Parts: sequence; C-alpha cells; structure tokens
Amino acid sequence: MVSEPGVFCYLSNPSRSRFTVRAFAGGMLSVLGHSPTFSIRDFTSVVEVAGANLEGASLRMVVKADSMKLVDEVSEKDRQEIETKMREEVLETSKYPEITYASTAVTSARIFEGQYRLNINGKLLLHGVTRDCPISAMAIVSEDGLRASGEFALLQSNYGIKPVSAAGGSIKIKDELKFSFDIVARKESV
Repeated sequence: MVSEPGVFCYLSNPSRSRFTVRAFAGGMLSVLGHSPTFSIRDFTSVVEVAGANLEGASLRMVVKADSMKLVDEVSEKDRQEIETKMREEVLETSKYPEITYASTAVTSARIFEGQYRLNINGKLLLHGVTRDCPISAMAIVSEDGLRASGEFALLQSNYGIKPVSAAGGSIKIKDELKFSFDIVARKESV
C-alpha cells in the first residue's frame, strides 16, 4: 500500500482483536430459545490517518462471511445446525462471500492525549445490499498502533435478510443484530 507523506496506515490484527455479532431470540417461546453470539474471525481492516489526530481518517474493512463461528456453549450438533443455517439461509455465503464497510466521513473529538471519540459514517455492503451504517467508537492511538472499540446495531431486513425461526415459528430471531468490536491494529511503515 502506498500512502502520501504524513499519512499513517494501520492494519488490523484479527488474532489480537475481538469482533462479534449477537442475535436475539423472540417469539412466544423466546425464553426457551437461544440468543446466539458469533465471533467474526477472518477480517481485514485498513485505517489511513493524515496528521496528528483521527479527523478525516478513512476506514475500509472486509469480512469473510463464512468465517463467523458460534461462541456459545452448545452441543456439537446444535453448533453445526446453527452455523449451517447462518451460512446457508441467513448470509448465503456462497452467493455473498464478503461483507465490506467503507467510511465516507470520520469526525473525532480528542478526550485525552492519544484518546478519541469517533463518529464514522460509511457504507456497509451486506447480502448484496449497500446502506449507510454509522458507527460510534473510542480509539486509542499509540506510537506503533491503534485500538478502536465500540458497538453498533443493524436490522437484517434492511439488507434483504429474513430472520430465521425454529420450532414451527414459535422461536424467532429478532430483526436487530448487535455488533461489538475491539480492534487492534499495528502501524505500518509506508
């Protein structure tokens, strides 16, 4: 990657990062249902920053859709069933193998030296549909890296995804999903 002078590039380190998505059970029998949490394991993100703070930074992230793994303790049979349903019926990973996010604007407010509150506006491409997806985050910038954490939510129906159900429709996954992230990135020389 080639950047202009004064531009710093940070590349994510998935093995040191945490990125999860949580679905919530609903319906008449939701108390019996499972609200699954998935770990997003295969992703890359690149943050480019010009200058001393994060104002005007850019973010691009690519997630391999089939890399999501159930992190909850369930039987191996249930794990395989949930992950298969997620890949084949919900995300349709053979048709839509990647999920991408690209920032369109980043604003920052310095909290302390090296610590910032970020508002990131961007476009999320999920399940073949692109929509605006704002994200709020906290970031810590050090001499050799960046760490960003936060949460955001989205509605599956906004991306053409029909929430799945079980037990004849008595247990349904709610439309809203909650994402949580703690991304560690290293500063790259350019």
